Amino acid sequence: MPYTLDQWRQLGRFSDYNRKSIFYVEAGQGFPLVVLHGFPTASWDWHHIWDNLSARYQAIAPDFLEFGFSDKPRNYPYSMFDQADMVEQLLRERGIESYFLLTHDIGDTVAQELLARQIDRKTNQIRAVCLLNGGLFPETHHALPIQKQLLGQWGWLISRLVNEKRFKQSLTKVFGKNTQPSPADFDAYWQLMNRQQGQRNLHLLIRYIAERRQHRERWVGALQNTSAPIRLIDGLDDSISGAHMVRRYRELILNPNVVELPGIGHYPQTETPSEVLRAVVEFFGGVGDYPTTNSSN
Repeated sequence: MPYTLDQWRQLGRFSDYNRKSIFYVEAGQGFPLVVLHGFPTASWDWHHIWDNLSARYQAIAPDFLEFGFSDKPRNYPYSMFDQADMVEQLLRERGIESYFLLTHDIGDTVAQELLARQIDRKTNQIRAVCLLNGGLFPETHHALPIQKQLLGQWGWLISRLVNEKRFKQSLTKVFGKNTQPSPADFDAYWQLMNRQQGQRNLHLLIRYIAERRQHRERWVGALQNTSAPIRLIDGLDDSISGAHMVRRYRELILNPNVVELPGIGHYPQTETPSEVLRAVVEFFGGVGDYPTTNSSN
């Protein structure tokens, strides 16, 4: 069932990372599934399909540091490497040794780093990955005007000028024409962003775009060289990472497994949750033999 923001908050708990509080929701008893959200929202993005996921898997969905209900420290060196460190620490705490990944947007970038680490370590923790719309290739990422402004020398000022109206106007542009969020959803997205005045850190968070360019070979190479099966589920009407990104994915990835969603924008998990759920369950179900249980605290 869909959850209100208050209901989602009540489902969750907190973990400590570098003396900062990290919010996460965990439910279910099956094989572990790690679910990672995108920018600029939070784990609540998955609430439409959460019950169905947790009925099949031991699902765990954190809010990245500075997102949602997690802490939002000022002047923190935010990076995708640090967010990956946070995810790995949380999984160690929960006793999760192998898992599936379901990710979106910057969650995709964290997944790419986790896959790169798996290659470096010659381990097999990540059994399979489902990627939703995200900037997998910096050369195909079409940043919004406000994102470009945040990356500029006056980004710190732009962050301070972001208000609810401007936030909603920018978010509207990335959804499909016929799959826009409800007014209540827009309000929830703003509450998540505005908590602890998180919008004031936007110029720090947006550095992930530069990170993608700097570490392109490592992160694209992770997709090309991993032994973990990968499925891309993509809303084609996304101006940021839609049909044009899928074309590049097909060029660079051997034997690409792609589910295309016409008419859907940047947030397939909220715009067409039933199709996303079907594609995820079908893919993970066809991966092959994997443990049906895993230790957890």
